[in-house]
Amino acid sequence: MPRSVLDTVLLAKWEMAFSAGLFRYDVTACPTRLLGGVYGFVAQLNEGRAHKKRPTQIVLDEVLQPYDPKKFNFTKADAAEVLFQFQPTSRRRDRGFTETASLSSDANMVLINVSPIEYGHVLLVPRTMAQLPQRLNSELVLLALQFCAEADNPYFRVGYNSLGAYATVNHLHFQAYYLTAPFPMERAPTAPLGAKRQQCAFNGVNLLQLHKYPLHALVLECTGRLHDLAAAVGAAAEALQARNVPFNVLIVDRGARVFVVPQRFAQRVAAGAVPADVLETGINPAVFECAGHLLYKRRCDYEDASQASAWRLLTEASVSDQEIETLLDAMLGEQQQQMSDDCD
Repeated sequence: MPRSVLDTVLLAKWEMAFSAGLFRYDVTACPTRLLGGVYGFVAQLNEGRAHKKRPTQIVLDEVLQPYDPKKFNFTKADAAEVLFQFQPTSRRRDRGFTETASLSSDANMVLINVSPIEYGHVLLVPRTMAQLPQRLNSELVLLALQFCAEADNPYFRVGYNSLGAYATVNHLHFQAYYLTAPFPMERAPTAPLGAKRQQCAFNGVNLLQLHKYPLHALVLECTGRLHDLAAAVGAAAEALQARNVPFNVLIVDRGARVFVVPQRFAQRVAAGAVPADVLETGINPAVFECAGHLLYKRRCDYEDASQASAWRLLTEASVSDQEIETLLDAMLGEQQQQMSDDCD
């Protein structure tokens, strides 16, 4: 099957960066195994990420924080780390990609992640030179959906971490990489919302919730246009940000399916509520960990890992039943407000 232009260019340039020695460690040499059980949790031993990853420079108790140009941001990244500019097909004149030498003020840059989790790990930094803080809205969600759709590869997923949910840089960015196995979150069953909420749901979007998984999450499936899906995910993000609830977003199925995961792990750690043996593994449940790709930093933890231990870890990150219900009401309220604004 022919590969898309984006898929081809991204992998070719990523491999060139790999050959040039731009990464802090060789992620392709990291041991990886599937854990037993029906969900297929993926365990990776990534000792390099424990010691060579860029340190966090933000406080963890506020989802929205002012952008600070003095701290690290992606305009300070080495120019060699930038692969290309991305513009969705509908907004560019040809099928090519703009070289980095001619950066425009609204350029969406794609960079390597110098501390990669997997093969092809990149960062999408919308309107890089505008230096936006880590905050989502429907317009930015749409760009990430288009990025995933244009890659047109079932193994390519795009993720987002809010502040407080293990984003380490307060400069707007998405993560993306290839994993040649379904994430456990993708395997998990879903359940419909109540009839009243379904009646209020977004046009062109099937709104579900994750079922029989250690984390509560909303599942949004595109049945119309990507713009409709972006509006729904944007409303969820706005509702969470307004309530200072950390969250992660996972985009799969070529941009047609999105998981929105509110979480409380960092807050529970700060409150001393997470068991010591869970903390000792050093796993920070960011978006891909929440989805079931777990990065162990010690060999002993990697060798002892099981579906049960993965389940226990992610349960510590989950919001409560009441919080997910409150989120659903807030999200639909945000949607109704948007519809009212559009009619004014």
